[in-house]
Amino acid sequence: MPVDPAFARFDMARLYDAFNHHGGDGDFYENFPEAPCRVLDIGCGTGSVTLRMARRGHKVTGVDPAEGMLKVARAKDECCLVDWVQATASTFELPARFDLAIMTGHVFQVFPDDAETLAALRNIHRHMAPGGKLILESRNPLNRAWEGWTREKTHEQRVITGIGPVDVYYQIKDAEGEHVTFDAVFTIEATDETLVSESRLRFAPAETIERLLRTAGFVEVDLRGWWDRSPYSETSPEIIAIAGA
Repeated sequence: MPVDPAFARFDMARLYDAFNHHGGDGDFYENFPEAPCRVLDIGCGTGSVTLRMARRGHKVTGVDPAEGMLKVARAKDECCLVDWVQATASTFELPARFDLAIMTGHVFQVFPDDAETLAALRNIHRHMAPGGKLILESRNPLNRAWEGWTREKTHEQRVITGIGPVDVYYQIKDAEGEHVTFDAVFTIEATDETLVSESRLRFAPAETIERLLRTAGFVEVDLRGWWDRSPYSETSPEIIAIAGA
């Protein structure tokens, strides 16, 4: 499965990092472990949540297939707190076993079908310690969030150090079945350069997510609907699955 340009290219990964920050979701992951533990962050991206957890005293490994994202993450990790690994979710091989695995930033949605999702989940399950937990998140398809992915509703500008003012917006291109294709469009004001990255996400329903987790070997799947840990319902914005190994 190819990596989106916004993640593979360092120049675009820097822009992505400047516009994407974790609020309530970051707090949720950071505060979930009750004691220091071994954490595996799959699809760690530029390491925002990864580093938050490492600074709390957890032993953290971040896995991501995108060279650009990992370059940004390593640059932020000045104290070398995290073990960064470039690999896909289905192919990474590590000697360690983990008490907690996380998939933040809706990375679960990049897997296009059951086969690729199961390959990733089974590999993660092989790396779990007895009693460990996996937490993943996916946007609730019943909420139809993609309908708001238009230039008018998503346009934003920020001043990025060393680059200057940058504009971004998201534009849906296609929605068919469980899959949504959209562009992230960045414009650098100083050079009038426009960078476009196409992404395709799967909006799987809650019952499919639970089935895939159980098929991969996870048990006791608990579904939550928001970062305050409220139970999942059909009106929830998120499907947050907490699954025991």
